[in-house]
Amino acid sequence: MSFFDVYKGKKVLITGHTGFKGSWMAIWLKELGAEVYGYALAPYSEMDNFVTTKLKAQIHHREGDVRDGDNLKQYFLEVQPDFAFHLAAQPLVLLSYQDPVTTFDTNLMGTVNFFEAVRATPSVKVAVNVTTDKCYDNKEWVWGYRENDPMGGKDPYSASKGCSELITSSYQESFFKGEGTCNIASARAGNVIGGGDWALDRIIPDYFRAYKRGEKLEIRNPHATRPWQHVLEPLSGYLNLGAELALKGKFFSGGWNFGPEDVTNYSVKQLIDRMLEMDNKGGYFVPESSNKLHEAVLLKLDISKAANYLQWKPVLSFEETVEFTLSGYLADLDPTKDIYVARKEQIAAFTAKAILKKIKWSE
Repeated sequence: MSFFDVYKGKKVLITGHTGFKGSWMAIWLKELGAEVYGYALAPYSEMDNFVTTKLKAQIHHREGDVRDGDNLKQYFLEVQPDFAFHLAAQPLVLLSYQDPVTTFDTNLMGTVNFFEAVRATPSVKVAVNVTTDKCYDNKEWVWGYRENDPMGGKDPYSASKGCSELITSSYQESFFKGEGTCNIASARAGNVIGGGDWALDRIIPDYFRAYKRGEKLEIRNPHATRPWQHVLEPLSGYLNLGAELALKGKFFSGGWNFGPEDVTNYSVKQLIDRMLEMDNKGGYFVPESSNKLHEAVLLKLDISKAANYLQWKPVLSFEETVEFTLSGYLADLDPTKDIYVARKEQIAAFTAKAILKKIKWSE
């Protein structure tokens, strides 16, 4: 498993480390022996993974906005990182309808500022921009999108992420193509779930918020199909991609999909029903109103490229994904739990399953 040793003793800078995926990534990198630096806005709530794991005490933390390009560049120059992962974003579809200006400003200019900081810092050998499966022009067809399919997006969030991908491609062609320049790539993943995510308007956080209030969850689009993944799945892909960029260079530049197997796409209703089967708490209902803002009903990723070239594949079955997610949230709700230790235990369990299933994560 090549990435296990690649990050040891290296400086890794993560934008958005106070967010859900960013905080999990910081923990994993810390456990791999990296010196982790984070640049992000303050966490939104006391329930955020960054707060409950007390991650601030484990890594180097700098509060800042990726829209402030000068400040971000100064932090890069101060840290002199070896690797940089860009996870800072406005990540919510519904919020993008309410505040499209901030969404575009953060997701477009934040990407530009990230790559400008990379350009100004010669120590950075690898830079990965993390976007989303929603970057594709989604025609809601039944087969998965491949990395060379057109970018698009009907809602402001999806459009902003499509633009972020185009920005990445432009910087790759314009500034990072020559020998000796930073090796850059983008990583696209689907609907990521797991303990520590308490963002608004997301199905699993909403489920547990409703449970805490003793209410049933309102599901606005029960038949929407999503490529559900536990958070550790795409993170293993990002880390694997970063390692290959460091070891083998520009062949691994460009866009990469990290999603579940094609046969494991499930609807929102199936996800919640399986949650209730495993842990009979709470419930849900489907409202009669049909006046909804647009959200894609069907969205799949083709992961053949990552499977063939990175030797990457998902570790968890759908049932294991739900089990890992439940375990994470039950830890969040248990005041006696050391959440950082609980996260480390899940990373160890996930790695053990990968070894058991003989997943190589590249060699």
